[in-house]
Amino acid sequence: MDLHKHAQPQDSAPHVAKLRASDADRDRVADILHEALAEGRLTADEHAERVEGVLSAKTVGELEVFIRDLPAAQRPNPAYTAVPSRPTPGAIPVEADANVVAVFSSAVRRGRWRAGRRLHAYSVFGSVEIDLSEAIFEYQQVVIKAVSVFGDIQIRVPENVSLRGTGGGVLGNFEVDTLDSVDSQAPVVYVDGWAVLGNVEARPRRGKLVADILERVQDKVDRKLRKHLDR
Repeated sequence: MDLHKHAQPQDSAPHVAKLRASDADRDRVADILHEALAEGRLTADEHAERVEGVLSAKTVGELEVFIRDLPAAQRPNPAYTAVPSRPTPGAIPVEADANVVAVFSSAVRRGRWRAGRRLHAYSVFGSVEIDLSEAIFEYQQVVIKAVSVFGDIQIRVPENVSLRGTGGGVLGNFEVDTLDSVDSQAPVVYVDGWAVLGNVEARPRRGKLVADILERVQDKVDRKLRKHLDR
């Protein structure tokens, strides 16, 4: 979705059932299934079949199918809160924690690194890659200022964070794929900037989940849910 060529942020929340499922969503449903097995509501075969489906589910709606006939599905869920289009006033410092600059060259920031709260990326006849898919998120809100002049800036984030963007292009392309996490505590990445005869793109890296928030490490989806198959 190209919402930046018009520089108009979108505040409408997507239907929760259509959101991509996170590891926490799958773990929650697997716990409900294990409880149903212990109570005798499911047979061992039914439990194994449903847990296998949970592991392959892609969206929240697909997960809910496996528990809709169980009492836990009738419990009220907290209302979905839309992520604001702009960071909380005063939450992000004016000065950048780090700068990534490429002038007639290339610059890359990826792997296990601390994202900080503000990152500035500048590309002038060069290329910049900022990969947050394995980064440590010490703060919930992260702002990336991206300015490309005859250059290219590529930004990648984990698929279970929220992603927002505001900016535009002058004979260039500024494109941010809006992303919404179902977890209200998930990090939010805001991309601001301009592309002048250049390119700025930000989108999720599928299959990558945020690993750290305030240095609390989460296990991988399959590793976390494997215990339910072994019980």
